[in-house]
Amino acid sequence: MSLYERYENLNTEKQNIENAKDIIINSFKSGGKLLLCGNGGSCADCDHIVGELMKGFLGKRSLSEEQKQKMINNADYINREWLEQLQGGLPAISLTSATALNTAFCNDVNPELLYAQQLMGLGKSEDVLFCISTSGNSKNVCAAAIVGKALGITVIGLTGKSGGKLKEIADVCICAPETETYKVQELHLPIYHYICAEIEKYFFNS
Repeated sequence: MSLYERYENLNTEKQNIENAKDIIINSFKSGGKLLLCGNGGSCADCDHIVGELMKGFLGKRSLSEEQKQKMINNADYINREWLEQLQGGLPAISLTSATALNTAFCNDVNPELLYAQQLMGLGKSEDVLFCISTSGNSKNVCAAAIVGKALGITVIGLTGKSGGKLKEIADVCICAPETETYKVQELHLPIYHYICAEIEKYFFNS
C-alpha cells in the first residue's frame, strides 16, 4: 500500500513530496549532497534521515564487483571481508550533529546563525538544504534557509499545516496537514521514510 493510501490526508501534499524527492535525486546525480537542520524532535529527524541515506534502508546496497575491484586496485591490502560488508551510501549531513562548532558559535557569535554558518563551509550550489520545523518559524532554521538561498542552494522545507515563514523561503515546502507539534511530527516520519525509500530505489534498485 502506497504512502498516499496509508495516509490519505497527505494527498494534498503529494506534488510537494514528489518534487522534494526529485530535487534530492537530481542533486545526488549532479554530485551534490543533502544538508539537514532542525531543532528538538526535528533535530532527531535530521539524524534519522541521514541514517536512512548513508547505509542500506530497505535494501542491503551491496557494492558492485566493479566498485570492489576499483577499491582493491587503490589499496590491494584492503580486507576482502570488508568489501562484502560495506554498503553504498548517499551523501547526507545533519548540521545538528556538529556539537563543538554549534556550541562555540552560539556562545561566541549568534545562536540564530548556527546552521547558516555551517553552510558557509559546506554548502555548494549543487546541494540541497532540508529544513525541518513543525511551525515553519524556527529562527535558526529560517536563517539557514535564507543563507542557503543566497548561496544558490535549493531549499526544501518540511513543516506543519501553515508552513510558517519557511514556506515563503523554500523552493518546495511540504506542509503536513496538522497543527499540534506531535501530530505534525507523526506525519513527518512517513513522509521522509517514503522519500528515502524512493531515493534508495532509484540509485540501488532495491
